[in-house]
Amino acid sequence: MEALWAPWRMQYILGAGDKDKRGCIFCARLKRRRDRENLILWRGKSAAVFMNKFPYNNGHLMVLPNRHKAQISELNRDEILEIQGLIALALAGIKAAMNPDGFNIGLNLGKTAGAGVLDHIHWHIVPRWSGDTNFMPVIAETKVMPEHLQSVYRRLRKALQQESGR
Repeated sequence: MEALWAPWRMQYILGAGDKDKRGCIFCARLKRRRDRENLILWRGKSAAVFMNKFPYNNGHLMVLPNRHKAQISELNRDEILEIQGLIALALAGIKAAMNPDGFNIGLNLGKTAGAGVLDHIHWHIVPRWSGDTNFMPVIAETKVMPEHLQSVYRRLRKALQQESGR
């Protein structure tokens, strides 16, 4: 039997139980201004693009408002428009940097809908490739991530800047 090492997962495992003590993970990361460390790819006027620290697939991004809001109805028109624009930018950037065959884009509102962060609304963008669901997740309940998060960060950051014209 071969061992599959994913030491970065321990940070998630050890921190999973005390989310309430830390406050909002998104707001804390936005305040810090250490974008590479916090996997913030893009900051807009009222919204941002984050890499998912514990991704489903390489290139798994999240788009969220800068303000701490839980529901779409709490967002203003400018936030809604910028979020939609950043979703489009993220799709173009992922396509340019990683060339996936497709995407899953979704929003989980509420715990029963699968939301891991309940009080700060965020949209998930997951790039998909033909054959990316293989025997590992199905039989071994293990997901193999073929590229390090910081490597993906560099590729996506460059692609978003190019796609936006910045």
